[in-house]
Amino acid sequence: MTEDLRPDDPVVRPSFPHDSAALTNWLTTLVRNREYGTLADLRRARNPTNAHIRAGWYGGDDHRELFERVAFLFAVYHQGRPVPSYGHGSVGVAARRIGDGTGRGPDNPGAQRLLDRVVASRRIPWRHLQHTITRLRACEQYPPSWTQLTDDLIRWHDRKARIAYRWSVEFHTPATRGGAAQSKQTTWKDATT
Repeated sequence: MTEDLRPDDPVVRPSFPHDSAALTNWLTTLVRNREYGTLADLRRARNPTNAHIRAGWYGGDDHRELFERVAFLFAVYHQGRPVPSYGHGSVGVAARRIGDGTGRGPDNPGAQRLLDRVVASRRIPWRHLQHTITRLRACEQYPPSWTQLTDDLIRWHDRKARIAYRWSVEFHTPATRGGAAQSKQTTWKDATT
């Protein structure tokens, strides 16, 4: 039993689901295949390009712009990098790696201020996230997990998920003895596998 649609019937379009892991895989393939032109296009935030549209496909109908912006952050981090990094942990865990010889994470006033700005934001703090990614790149530390970052930002406004709170807790959680010694020696080069 099929019903015939009349010309005045509303068209129902299916909602396409998002796939943050597929976005990460596509982006890392760009670095691996040395598609520097496409990565440069992704860094052009003001004028959407074909690369932005392609990144948005992975976000489906509901999260297209968010996926385009995460692709922008990925391209900012990987500018001039010959090896892709899938990243590790959340933004809170990654911010613990920001710093220099005087201290990292909570012991570094700059890292502390940066994370405070990120978690205090009601809207997704794109500018502060870009600054976080840029600082990680400058410190030669690996980024947050791109897949987890995307998933966290999708749930940014979900009060039950409490993403900003979780990032803050992970930033301030003391490192374990084994993890503290390891985190001092780990650079972005070590975390690319």
